[in-house]
Amino acid sequence: MTTICSVKFNGKTAIAGDGQVTLGEKVIAKSTAKKIRRIYHDQVVIGFAGGVADAVSLQDMLEGKLEAFGGDLRRAAVEMAQAWRKDATLQKLEAMLIAFNEKDLLLISGNGEVLEPDENVVAIGSGGNFAQAAAIAMTRHSSSMSASEIAHEAVEIASGIDIFTDNQIITDEL
Repeated sequence: MTTICSVKFNGKTAIAGDGQVTLGEKVIAKSTAKKIRRIYHDQVVIGFAGGVADAVSLQDMLEGKLEAFGGDLRRAAVEMAQAWRKDATLQKLEAMLIAFNEKDLLLISGNGEVLEPDENVVAIGSGGNFAQAAAIAMTRHSSSMSASEIAHEAVEIASGIDIFTDNQIITDEL
């Protein structure tokens, strides 16, 4: 499990995620996994929660759709989600993605959903609800923090609550 949180705030979009990989519910296999990546000529940033192999498969699929649609993230995400939902093999993949570029911030789920968050904050993973609540509170009540600082702090807060989230946090921002 993990926590990934993305925040669009004051003209920037940032993402933060921890590095914990667990095996089952009792073993921490790794604490420095990179679950945030830049794709499509460094124009799109993604973060994933769920099985690593599944997430890599989805990353490859999204990159292919971005190439096919000239970098149009919204269109690529919808096409990917439709393919994911229709293909019996892909339906077995257990992962969720957050993807953003300069224009869009999207949550892509295995149920064929592509969602744009209402409050410019989206979070996934086992600590996602904690991080999302923290980030929304910070965006509503702080003008001194950057999008990157808010996303980082939200995952930090989640790491203090969720046992499947650690505080080895990586951030990225566009």
